[in-house]
Amino acid sequence: MKNFRLLSLVACFFLGFSINCLADNYYSIRFTLSFDKPASHSFHVQMEYEGITDTLTVLKMPVWTPGYYQVMPYADQVINFNAADANGHALIWSREANAWHIQNKKHQKIIVSYDVKAERAFVAANIVEEDRAYISPAGAFLYPKGKISQPVRVMVKPYETWTTIATGLDSIAGGGHAYTAPDYDVLYDSPFLLGKLETLPSFEVKGVPHYFVGYKMGDFDRQQFVADMKKIVESAVAVIGDIPYKHYTFLAIGPGAGGIEHLNSASISFSGQSLSTPAGRKRIYNFLAHEYFHHYNVKRIRPVELGPFDYDKGSRTKMLFVSEGLSVYYEYLVVRRAGLVSDEDVLNALHNNLAAYESKPGRLFQSLAEASYETFSDGPFGRTGDDVNKTISYYDKGPVVGAMLDLAIRHETGNRKSLDEVMRTLYYDYYQKLKRGFTEEEFRKTVSAVAGKPLPELFDYIYTVKAPDYKKYFGYAGLDVDMNPKTVPAYSGIVARERGDSLYTNDVEWESPAWKAGLRRREVILAVDGVPVKTAAAFQQLASQKKTGERIRLQVKKPQGVQELTVVLGEKQEMSFDIKPLSGASAEEIAIGRDWLRGMH
Repeated sequence: MKNFRLLSLVACFFLGFSINCLADNYYSIRFTLSFDKPASHSFHVQMEYEGITDTLTVLKMPVWTPGYYQVMPYADQVINFNAADANGHALIWSREANAWHIQNKKHQKIIVSYDVKAERAFVAANIVEEDRAYISPAGAFLYPKGKISQPVRVMVKPYETWTTIATGLDSIAGGGHAYTAPDYDVLYDSPFLLGKLETLPSFEVKGVPHYFVGYKMGDFDRQQFVADMKKIVESAVAVIGDIPYKHYTFLAIGPGAGGIEHLNSASISFSGQSLSTPAGRKRIYNFLAHEYFHHYNVKRIRPVELGPFDYDKGSRTKMLFVSEGLSVYYEYLVVRRAGLVSDEDVLNALHNNLAAYESKPGRLFQSLAEASYETFSDGPFGRTGDDVNKTISYYDKGPVVGAMLDLAIRHETGNRKSLDEVMRTLYYDYYQKLKRGFTEEEFRKTVSAVAGKPLPELFDYIYTVKAPDYKKYFGYAGLDVDMNPKTVPAYSGIVARERGDSLYTNDVEWESPAWKAGLRRREVILAVDGVPVKTAAAFQQLASQKKTGERIRLQVKKPQGVQELTVVLGEKQEMSFDIKPLSGASAEEIAIGRDWLRGMH
């Protein structure tokens, strides 16, 4: 009785929109999630579907989830599938790819049941363990073909020792652990975190409650963390000026990697131990600010292609540089404006993005718009294998272009306007008024209208591989970008990293001496000049003893076996791209630089 009461209270506590009191017969699609055997790393799903008008029912599972622009094998995790009529009589069915074809009678109610394997602790996947479960809805709920707009009811039956359920869905009043979604788009955007969880003290911004619920969050100063999270949310809200939800919940699924944004929640991998160092705290705050700002930028301020979604193929757009790249940029601004990092921290972060982009040969082959569009095939950080050298990441170039756009607008308007006005215009004109996303041309027109003139050169940096003029745009803020080439002697092109008890090539630069010798990424370096190595430090010590023109012999474990490679060390010309104050900056440039990161104009 104690566990049931706590579950009921928490279930009603996390509301997505408004409490529903609709009769159960309103829902022609009803699901029940059961977690009777969490040690099996699976959960059970029952789907009741009635009001069917065809004799062949096709139920489908998405091949991706919005927010993670990669194909996911959700359908392959479904096992023990069964279909029956209302009387329990088995129905004939077959599966093709991500679709189940069920033969039934018109107006017949069908009951489908299946288990879902849940073994991956990742925000776009499902995980079930003895103490917790995280359910990514796209990998749990089938939808009738062509019926995405149908309302759905979900009943959750947690394991007997679990104490908490957190989700962004509406709770049905008097329905136990029953929730409702007005359509599948909302359902797929509302994950569940349940189990033995901890709820941090809530906080309000503009009267709207915000919650942080997590699994195994570790040891950290919870009071300080909640106070800082409130500052982050306040800072992000100040950019747009409106809160479009009735409550918001951070769902901390446990240690790991990854985050996915939702309309009124964010799924995040989280460990409070990371807050124990200044560098770790900055990373965590940037990460949380990024996922939170996404509820504006991509969920509401969105390219027109990102809704309604294509759950079969994925929704491609050339504007992920807006949705993701500008969200990286705004994570820096939000945390800075919250007073949690310094101006220098933001400049260092932008420097890291700029240097990462410029260090990749993909900048010569792929534009920012192409990287956005091709992410479903390339991956969010570019292709793998040798083709990685012909791709870029919109997470690197996107925030740099965002900063340049921002500074150009400030320059053209005498520091009276900024990229903030662009984001607000997109929010109010397209999301609120027109109830849709914006096109590429509408984004360009909005930027031009705010700046007071077209900015064609900046859009060249988006749609072509034209080299950006960093000095010009950062100069608007009284900053200089160091592009003086420096010679790196005894250059091999190898970036080594330890993994377990082995030393791997984390990267091999394209056309470097090591590349030409046949070394590739993710290969194991066993020995250097006959000396066994297992650490990056040992590798660096041996390599540092060499001079330009000398050779190093590598014993390498490749997929096809162990090989001996000889690398002739060369020289490399590289730039630091450090961003520093510009000597002799004008008063206007100094003012722009002063106001830029603090949200002033």
